[in-house]
This record gives sequence, structure tokens and C-alpha cells, in this order.
Amino acid sequence: MPEKTAPALDSRLAALGFTSPVALAPMAGITDLPTRTLVQGFGAGLVVSEMVASREMVEAKPSVRDRAELGAMVEGTSVQIAGREAVWMAEAARVLAGQGARMIDINMGCPAKKVTGGLSGSALLRDHDHALRLIEAVVAAVDVPVTLKTRLGWDDDSRNTVELAKRAEAAGIRMLTVHGRTRCQFYKGAADWRAIRPIVAALTIPVLANGDIVDVASARAALDASGAAGVMVGRGAQGRPWQLAKIAAGLGHGATPAIPSGSALIDLVTRHHSAMIAFYGPELGGRVARKHLGWYMDDSGTVPALRKEVLTAGPQDVPKLLRAALAPQARQAA
Repeated sequence: MPEKTAPALDSRLAALGFTSPVALAPMAGITDLPTRTLVQGFGAGLVVSEMVASREMVEAKPSVRDRAELGAMVEGTSVQIAGREAVWMAEAARVLAGQGARMIDINMGCPAKKVTGGLSGSALLRDHDHALRLIEAVVAAVDVPVTLKTRLGWDDDSRNTVELAKRAEAAGIRMLTVHGRTRCQFYKGAADWRAIRPIVAALTIPVLANGDIVDVASARAALDASGAAGVMVGRGAQGRPWQLAKIAAGLGHGATPAIPSGSALIDLVTRHHSAMIAFYGPELGGRVARKHLGWYMDDSGTVPALRKEVLTAGPQDVPKLLRAALAPQARQAA
């Protein structure tokens, strides 16, 4: 019986430098340099930095500049920017491209009130003319590809992303990612992958489907329902930096990664923790690392008492405690 031929990567994604059709979503406070480096080490079609506020980036406020500078530090990284003024969006894109970012992604999908309250993120879905002015300014400012991440619309009465997508493509956007929910849904209910299909049909640029894609089965279902060229994974990668490579392999792209367990998992989590301490410093790094440590322990079924001990310990004590918390005997009974 002849061997099955692996599916070819969409040529439009390949032209953008993708190595598989599975991308890591930008997640605020999560997709920092240590995490993206780890995910990229297992294999990802593309990794995207956490969102950077454009004006603050240009004005070089340290906390934002620290995030922005990550764009040039990992091969294959796209940097996501957000804002509401064309001049700041364009200048931020220019600075980041100058630092070496290989792609600029525009955020028009974030549903957080602190973002939409400033007329950024998914608030731009209510004003397509203004959204296009931002897109045109960013595209004109840089030579690297510019992409766009958005949602189905502001609410169920205004699912108008097809119109925005067509205008964005005409303005020079090279790829679109669509989260299968409206802004008003936030993350409630199920992502509607079928609603992405009309957007795919209206465009010639590639579209990625996003929302509730956590494993091979959901990735395949999202691709079938949406007709998208690839998928973007967010929460499914939390505590599982190998998950994008595993999904890609399940879709026929690349080898199945060796998923660490036992001492190998303890070593990986300890290295991740150490990288965050080195990157942020002990105090901030210890706080930022807690959510990642929690996800690793949740996935491993660590007993609550050990989990609490790790998450309340000082950074210097965490490596020793992790060896106990992630050991097979530390798992909760099923």
C-alpha cells in the first residue's frame, strides 16, 4: 500500500515564511521572549509577540519597550501593535521593523475593556473607515509584511468582518487571522469557525482560524469548517509549549515532537522558570512565571498542596520544589 503524501503547506503561508500552518497567538503577559523561544524550539509555523501599545512603544516607556524589543529576538517572530492614531501606529511599525521584526501584526480583535475603551483593538470593528486609515498608515510605513488579527464583528448584529477584510486586503494586508467570536462574546460560548468561511471566500490572501483550537482534532475541525489556510493556537499552548508542533504533525506537517515527561519535564519547566527570572529579574520574573508553573502543574495533575507550595515559594526555592511537584507520585488520583 503506497505511503500517504503529506499535504503541502499553503504557498501563500510559505511565502510569508511559515514552516507549518500552525501559529502561536499573541497573548498579553504570556507570549514573552522565554515562552516564545520555548514554543519555537519545539516547532511553530509562526510565533507572535504579545500586544504592544504603539504610542507607548514610540515614547519608549520601559515596560512596553521591553515587550516590543522581543520582536527581533526570535527567528520567525511577528510583533503585534495596537493603537488608534495613524501617526503612532506607523511610527511604532517603523521602529519595530528597524529592530528586525520580520512581520507586523495589527490588533483589531482584543476585546478587553481597557483596550476597546481607548478605541483600539476590536473597537475598530465599529468604524471601518478609521480602521482602514490605521492599516494604510502601517502598510505605507514598512517594507515587511503587515497582517491583521480581528474577530467576526462587534456583536451578533454587526458581523461585518467580510467588508473590513476586503478593504484591508486592498490596502496591502498580507494575511488575516479571525477569532471565531464577536467582541461582545469575549471568550464565552464556542468559537464559530463556519462564520469564518465567507471571509476566506472573499479574499485571495491567506486566513488563519482562531478560537478554541487546542489539539489536532479541533484544528482539523476548524480547518474543515472555515476553509482557512491554517490555524492560530492560544490557550491550547499554555503549559504545553510542544502543542503547536504536535498539532502540525497531526495535520501532516513535520514530525511528532517528543513530549517530555518525568525528569525531562522537570528539566524543561525548570529551564523555563530560570529563563523568566533571567529575563525579568527575580521579583517580576517570579510573579510572571507563576501562571506558567500553574499550567504545567495543572496539566500534570499535581496535588493541590504541592501546587500551592510552588506558587507561593520564592524564586530560589522553586527548582527544588518543582522536582517534587512534577514527580509522578505527586499526581492527584483520577
